[in-house]
Amino acid sequence: MILRYLMYRSRRWTLTKSRGFPKCLAFSLALLPLFVSLCGCAGVVSPGSGTSDTFLLSGTISPQSIGDGTNVTLSGPASASTIGNRSGTYSFSGLANGTYAITPSRSGYIFSPNVQSVAINGSDVSGIDFTASQQSTHPVQLTWQASTSVVVGYNIYRGTTDGGPYTRIATLITPLNYTDSSVASSTTYYYVTTAVDSAGVESEYSNQASAKVP
Repeated sequence: MILRYLMYRSRRWTLTKSRGFPKCLAFSLALLPLFVSLCGCAGVVSPGSGTSDTFLLSGTISPQSIGDGTNVTLSGPASASTIGNRSGTYSFSGLANGTYAITPSRSGYIFSPNVQSVAINGSDVSGIDFTASQQSTHPVQLTWQASTSVVVGYNIYRGTTDGGPYTRIATLITPLNYTDSSVASSTTYYYVTTAVDSAGVESEYSNQASAKVP
């Protein structure tokens, strides 16, 4: 596969020189050129409440000014939502044992991590923290040519370190394009793609493409 990227700078396009793509796994899932353009946990367990059968889950969203007013949703054995207070903290009470997902959201901001999975097992859980960053108004657009092999879709991976590690941000994309809108300002992102066959087997990563968000 060949992976390339396009950057938009001062209204001029620069096409970087492509590099070779490593061999795929046992089968050939070839990804042809990928183009990128720039457009515009676990917590700390604390003692529970003695004989109570329900427990408290809590954390903090920073910076405090953003945490104040951020919506936090809980899903799992129970579903609920709450709003961060003036200290940027939030909590859910009366929770039974089980594994829960906590997701913060606020218009114009992205959160790291974007979701956390937390297990309650007989104790309160605290320290489920998030960091907010202002969302950029310059989403990153990815496009690529179809694999020459028969595939069911493409997975998109992203990282903030040259060479990885990468986190999967999209699964089994069937169009030959993807827009990453969950990017923060003043950050450089690195992207790779894989092709997936009907058995769920992925090719190795394509070459890496990068985009610097203003």
